[in-house]
Amino acid sequence: MRSCTNSRSVPVAVFLFLASLLPCSLGEPLHWKSMTGNLFEKAADAGVAAHSGWFTAHCDGGSRGNPGPAGYGAVIEDAEGQVVARLSEFLGHQTNNYAEYKGLLAVLAWALANGVRRLRVVSDSELMVRQMKGIYKVKNAGLLPLWQEAQRLARQFEGFEMRHTLRGGNKEADRLANEAMDKGQGTRERGNKKAIKSFR
Repeated sequence: MRSCTNSRSVPVAVFLFLASLLPCSLGEPLHWKSMTGNLFEKAADAGVAAHSGWFTAHCDGGSRGNPGPAGYGAVIEDAEGQVVARLSEFLGHQTNNYAEYKGLLAVLAWALANGVRRLRVVSDSELMVRQMKGIYKVKNAGLLPLWQEAQRLARQFEGFEMRHTLRGGNKEADRLANEAMDKGQGTRERGNKKAIKSFR
């Protein structure tokens, strides 16, 4: 049997150091699914993403008819993934794109009012996401002031990102938007009032 101390062997201290960097303990297979994300997400010094202060907001807006009875819904989570607010509002007779922007503006306003410094917004409106990123120009005169206000608010964050998702990735925000439209169509006076539930 060879000794681990010969000159061509890896020193024990170095071996232990390298082993400590592995995302699983020695002897356990590294499942392929664990390689689809950050390999170090469970390491002590790799919880940066969870503790970096990035909040995540899912927002959605829609109208029944375009234009038609419209509303938005949004869900905001803190850096630990805990829901801290649900927002919704009936908007009256508007277009779906108008409702999408009003949902975004509600999220931005809530986040700034509550001291959020880094915000990721997820939306299933490809148009709005691309307009906010500067990929598409805002040609609709009715949307331009909403876009300008969203840009002004977004610049006040230390970090701001927008991401597009398919409708299935925005289910709760979609549900809240539809609830706002239901309430607005059923009882207009109460439905026109903004509904905000904060968990702070």
